[in-house]
Amino acid sequence: MPPTSRPLRKLGFLTIGLFDEADPRRGHESTLEIIELGERLGFDSAWLRHRHLQYGISSPVAVLAAASQRTSRIELGTAVIPLGWENPLRLAEDLATVDLLSGGRLNPGVSVGPPMRYAEVKDALYPDTADAEDFSYERVRRLLDFVRGEPATEFSGTEGFEVFSDRVQPHSPGLGRRLWYGGGSLGSARWAGEHGMNFLVSSVVKAEETEGTPDFAEIQLSHVRAFRAAHPDGEAARVSQGLVVIPTDSASPEQRTKYEEYAAKRTPRTAAPQGPARLMFAPDIVGTSDEIAERLHAHAAFREVDEVAFALPFTFEHEDYVQILTDMATKLGPALGWRASA
Repeated sequence: MPPTSRPLRKLGFLTIGLFDEADPRRGHESTLEIIELGERLGFDSAWLRHRHLQYGISSPVAVLAAASQRTSRIELGTAVIPLGWENPLRLAEDLATVDLLSGGRLNPGVSVGPPMRYAEVKDALYPDTADAEDFSYERVRRLLDFVRGEPATEFSGTEGFEVFSDRVQPHSPGLGRRLWYGGGSLGSARWAGEHGMNFLVSSVVKAEETEGTPDFAEIQLSHVRAFRAAHPDGEAARVSQGLVVIPTDSASPEQRTKYEEYAAKRTPRTAAPQGPARLMFAPDIVGTSDEIAERLHAHAAFREVDEVAFALPFTFEHEDYVQILTDMATKLGPALGWRASA
């Protein structure tokens, strides 16, 4: 098997945290148990997706606060918080609080753009300012400034019995270096690099300015290189890749069939760019760890990253995630040159 140019240094996983509307607590508990399992298996990071008005985790920062008290080592990330739903000042306070509670393990990933289905939700989300809200990169810049300790107000000092700060409190000094931008375009890659963020790439990219049949891996590689070219840290700038991989080493025959059928249903969308935004989706990778490792080593973008947060499929059962994570940590990770954390 050909070696990667960057040995895999950090192994993480990403979950959506689905739950049953009739028993939402059980779904949230399942997510926390999966994070605890990840730490026991030696994973370096666990990441939560963000879903609003759906049956997935709507408040990952709150769930990660709980996870921070049930773990001691594993890094805890969001992939990603859509900032169109957030007030950057308030979010900065929540992120700093959870980072301190976790002992400096929080890795917040964010993105910009109008909220999903904005026409239907805007009157509930921004009843007085819906048409004036700015969903551009400026929203990220505001969050960066607040998290990094820039002034939020011109006032500070004592007034009566109250003491006021001119910057977000609490302030967590290291958090500003652990902010990630989740992007799938050249513009987002360059912007994240220019502003000193880390960069999350996933199983979705935009096929921009391409002729013929675009190649997902080559497009993603161009984003990784554009990000690092714009980043002050250059080649040392952090990039994490989040493809969907499903190892089957210890899976039962029934699980293998389920996994293969899941991937097959999603494969047609990977054949060509989708919709006006020309979104391209990477195929899910199902197979033994050796088979998956061989395909990843052939992936142009994977060869230039040393961190991954493999995405768990949305609709599987708790026991499926236990099997997949166990195989990732004990089979796939070592096949990629990774060593479990102590």
